[in-house]
Amino acid sequence: MAGRRDSFLDRLRHHRSLLSWARAAKDATTADIATLRAQRDRGRQLRREIDRLLLEAQARLTRPFIGEDVIQSPLGADWAWRPELWRGPISPSGFASAGNRMQLDERTTLFHDCRDSEITLRQVRNRRSDDLAPFGLLLDALGFDGTFLSLAIDLPELEEGLKRRHILRFSTVIETERPVKIFGRLNIKHGPNTEQILRELSSEGSERMAEFDLGDSPLQENRVEGAWLDLIFEAPRMNAMLLRDVTLSRRLRAEL
Repeated sequence: MAGRRDSFLDRLRHHRSLLSWARAAKDATTADIATLRAQRDRGRQLRREIDRLLLEAQARLTRPFIGEDVIQSPLGADWAWRPELWRGPISPSGFASAGNRMQLDERTTLFHDCRDSEITLRQVRNRRSDDLAPFGLLLDALGFDGTFLSLAIDLPELEEGLKRRHILRFSTVIETERPVKIFGRLNIKHGPNTEQILRELSSEGSERMAEFDLGDSPLQENRVEGAWLDLIFEAPRMNAMLLRDVTLSRRLRAEL
């Protein structure tokens, strides 16, 4: 029954069963063959059910819990978001020899221009105590004969109430085999134009961040139609990059 808690009788039965199996294990070296065969068969049946329980329990009890969406956004943020790929499981969870345009989830797409793709991707479960995102993305570029490799992330609802006073922050937690430069390019479509702002992500250990001040752009607030961000990896050849988290947020710049 869902929500049922162990009663005293449940604990007592478990204790007796545990003692019984402990005695059987102790006597296994001297037990007769017929008894040992029967115990082995019962033990295998029991182990199958225990393994099923442990697998489900591990998936549900591993933190951060699937479905959690805790985001460390700056003070005064009026919008914060984490792409679905870092929030919940995707299917398929991995791609070998990724194509030039590979859709990973509803809003995240991999782009590259390699002729012979040696790029693999795999969604992984985050299990560290300080992880906030339930999932991460492992991007492995063995060979790389192209000129660019990027993740394009559509930004839902960012255009609602967007003003030139806004500062957009892009944050990621990333681990790499070798040092790599990473850039963020914010693209905002307004009317017939698309405004682009390029920033190199600052590096403080595994946490990297870039901010985009829209006050430096000729943005037409009343004509914004959509926005996306390109995460660009420079010279990724022979490098494995694990993106443990990706978040975006925005806040209003203080009036002078």
